[in-house]
Amino acid sequence: MTRERLYLFDTTLRDGAQTQGVDFSVQDKRTIAEALDRIGIDYVEGGWPGANPTDSGFFAAPPALARARLIAFGMTKRSGRSAANDPGLAAVLDARAQGTCLVGKSWDFHVTLALGITLEENLRLIGESIAAAAARGGEAMFDAEHFFDGYKANPDYALACLKAAEAAGARWMVLCDTNGGTLPHEVERIVGEVVRRVPGERLGIHAHNDTENAVANSLAAIRAGARQVQGTLNGLGERCGNANLVSLIPSLMLKPAYAERFETGIAEDGLRHLTQLSRLLDELLNRAPNRHAAYVGAAAFAHKGGLHVSAVEKDPRTYEHVPPEAVGNRRHILVSDQAGRSNILSRLREAGIELDARHPKVARLLEEVKEREFQGYAYDGAEASFELLARRALESVPDYFRLQSFRVIDERRWNARGDLVTLSEATIKVDVGGTTMMTVAEGNGPVNALDAALRKALIPVFPELEGIRLTDYKVRILTPQDGTKAITRVMITSSDGAGESWATVGVSPNVIDASYNALHDSLTYKLWRAGRRG
Repeated sequence: MTRERLYLFDTTLRDGAQTQGVDFSVQDKRTIAEALDRIGIDYVEGGWPGANPTDSGFFAAPPALARARLIAFGMTKRSGRSAANDPGLAAVLDARAQGTCLVGKSWDFHVTLALGITLEENLRLIGESIAAAAARGGEAMFDAEHFFDGYKANPDYALACLKAAEAAGARWMVLCDTNGGTLPHEVERIVGEVVRRVPGERLGIHAHNDTENAVANSLAAIRAGARQVQGTLNGLGERCGNANLVSLIPSLMLKPAYAERFETGIAEDGLRHLTQLSRLLDELLNRAPNRHAAYVGAAAFAHKGGLHVSAVEKDPRTYEHVPPEAVGNRRHILVSDQAGRSNILSRLREAGIELDARHPKVARLLEEVKEREFQGYAYDGAEASFELLARRALESVPDYFRLQSFRVIDERRWNARGDLVTLSEATIKVDVGGTTMMTVAEGNGPVNALDAALRKALIPVFPELEGIRLTDYKVRILTPQDGTKAITRVMITSSDGAGESWATVGVSPNVIDASYNALHDSLTYKLWRAGRRG
């Protein structure tokens, strides 16, 4: 059976850039565009030429995309100007791109209120602007802003806006749920009505996520006849974000209701790079990935309960709706106080440790995990600490270094320039290979100072620790009722600069002591992974 073609349109670099706290550089935009091109996205919206220096700089030297078409975004011309005499429109049409997407009003309320013009004049703006874009070559697209609200208020006028763009030569008319308030059953009904007047193969959907329905609304629009879907990586976008392409793409390619009927420009190999692409974006934005993101999150295929793990090992389909490898992710067996032997054995196998299920050390390790989690440890988010705990139970991890003492001093004072500063200084005494060393270091906070002092002592002996950096640090108060005497849990994520990262945990009534315990595990884990055995 011949499948219908769906076209994927990514607007991360334009709509996603409107996310609070997101500020792409020109190089960031190039990197993301090239990554989208590699997996097989059809259209990459690069930004709004002339609107800001970053977007203008990006289009001044755009990346050479092999498969994706680079699209310049803008708005329809201003009232009272011709298309040839509108500087804003000219900047978009002159951009070095393979297509143009122009946004215009399709809600009569907005036309009269925001633009202050007649409904007929707005239709002329749409038609003349799209005609100018089509005349430049490349694909011309019309983003019908607030289309669903406009259709509910005045369906004839909303449709007239689409017909004006279609008559002017638009390849695509994109139905925008701009305020994200439309629900899936409404989207499916309205798109179904629209395709009776406008060919579905020329309709797109652009959904915002203000009701947490952007992905569902996009799927509903496709079911009803739309054949282009717009969205962003990881659901970036203003307010609550846009439709998340990282969720949409595997749903379209792996779920039979869509995969048997439609095809995209992404091959299986491109799909297997989806997790990497999602995390690339987070890395560029210096954000921790969402562990619970559908398909690509670290917890998306994580199994904690013992009965679940046992069932998954017999047949993954019992608790996994798609194979994790299909999207570049992997199965994750967690260890916690809810764990059974299956969890322990599976996690040990991941670490390269093979033990028979009846081995007495398995039962002892399981009991130790449960006891330590009762004390406040959490191993389902600190796999490196669990692996060390397991290897120590098997008596196979050396004491690379042994702490004798440490002292941390924080000083808050006015400096000579009259600025209020806070300084942290750590002094540490540690035994390394039978030699006692004492080092002092300053840092940006007590944990950073402690880390710097410890590594100052260790790096001459263990140079592989040089490249480690702490990428995340979290503190949780476990017994808040105890006030300042509360038990604290510290979780540290470390990276070696070569793409590997690992998490460790420490628990203590003293937050600095808990931090040291997590830090000790982090450095020990790196040395073990580096092949140090003594």
